[in-house]
Amino acid sequence: MGFQQGLSGLNAASKSLDVIGNNISNANTVGFKQAQVQFADVYANSLNGASANAVGIGVKVSTIAQQFTQGNISSTNNPLDIAINGSGFFRVSTNGSVTYTRNGQFQLDKNGFIVNAQGAQLTGYLANASGVLSTGSPAALSINTADIAPNQTTKINAIMNLDSRELVPGTQKPVAIPPVITPIAFSPTDPTSYNKSTSVTVFDSLGNSHVLQTYYVRVDPATTPPATAGSIEWNVFSTVDGNPFDATGALVPTGTTPTPIGKLAFDNMGKLLGAVPAYSTTSPRALQMIVPVNSGAVTPINTTANIAFDYTSSTQFGSDFSVSTMKQDGYTSGKLSKFITSKDGTIVGNYTNGQTKVLGQVVLAGFTNPNGLQSLGDNQWAETSGSGQALVGPPGNGALGVLTASATEDSNTDLTGELVNMITAQRVYQANAQTIKTQDQVLQTIVNLR
Repeated sequence: MGFQQGLSGLNAASKSLDVIGNNISNANTVGFKQAQVQFADVYANSLNGASANAVGIGVKVSTIAQQFTQGNISSTNNPLDIAINGSGFFRVSTNGSVTYTRNGQFQLDKNGFIVNAQGAQLTGYLANASGVLSTGSPAALSINTADIAPNQTTKINAIMNLDSRELVPGTQKPVAIPPVITPIAFSPTDPTSYNKSTSVTVFDSLGNSHVLQTYYVRVDPATTPPATAGSIEWNVFSTVDGNPFDATGALVPTGTTPTPIGKLAFDNMGKLLGAVPAYSTTSPRALQMIVPVNSGAVTPINTTANIAFDYTSSTQFGSDFSVSTMKQDGYTSGKLSKFITSKDGTIVGNYTNGQTKVLGQVVLAGFTNPNGLQSLGDNQWAETSGSGQALVGPPGNGALGVLTASATEDSNTDLTGELVNMITAQRVYQANAQTIKTQDQVLQTIVNLR
């Protein structure tokens, strides 16, 4: 009798309802991938093969295939929430056992490791103290919350224009030809003894800040002929924290007239010819500045910082004095204030001293056949021979996808579609139950024959 077909249909419809129910129940599960039941018909086999008039004996579940389509990405307030836009998987480790997940809800444990709700550690490439990534074998990622060490200033990049119309400081007597100039000895407290000045904050080896002031005084060619004929020279004086010092880095005693720490020479086109003393033969337009700085010890000790004051792009045109750029490479110590994850998985820490440093990089894993992965629950899968070996690499590499920080990937369950599928599966179940009922009525008729 045909009870087998109806019974298999009931089982198939029941299995379909189970899968639909599971999809619906995980409609709000981050990173969940809905499943789909795939069926196959069943025929009886014989040594002679199936007859042309053979009737099928029902249906069976061929496979339950997960649909690894992209879910919507929703923003969150947690900087450790990460969403994948692509086909890759996060690689997580539990006591050395590696699994894979699309759920990017992470947090820090007490040891600073990035973990999910089950305690599995997110893996990636680690960074050394200088922020250089080690792109070998992935390891458990952790956030180093240690302070960033200070960096002593070694270079200042200055772009400025010195006004070529400026006169030599002193008492000018233009009636004389050439003009007679009564020079004024430079003093940082006497604005008439210099043409212009500017300042920049520099840092010593302990991260202490110091105000470095530079003063520019046009040189009188009548008393000090330029080294290059036709050039215009400027003496450079300097103070640190208000204290003048000379070219050797020695502080100038009170009551002593400071001497220039160097000189800048420009040609008649306003281009910088060079600085004296030059920082090096490869940096002839950078002034070597030996700056006395306090080490910050309990007992003050005057130490020096050898700084390259680079004027390469500075000019001397007939326009007002201006400073376009005054950048230095030093900084004080800093604490980690926040960190962000970029699209390529690089975790960058921002510090209170304005510096940034790479803390690590998240890696993703891809599979030739994601449907071959073994579901473990907790939004995790395990690699199998059917899935193929995991292909591990940084985000943005091929089809692995890119990352979105402070966001999660929603479940890809189509709730409306699943509710329609539920109605369909219910009707299929009823129809198969009806075939069993009909077969029962036929059997009852046969039994009642006399």
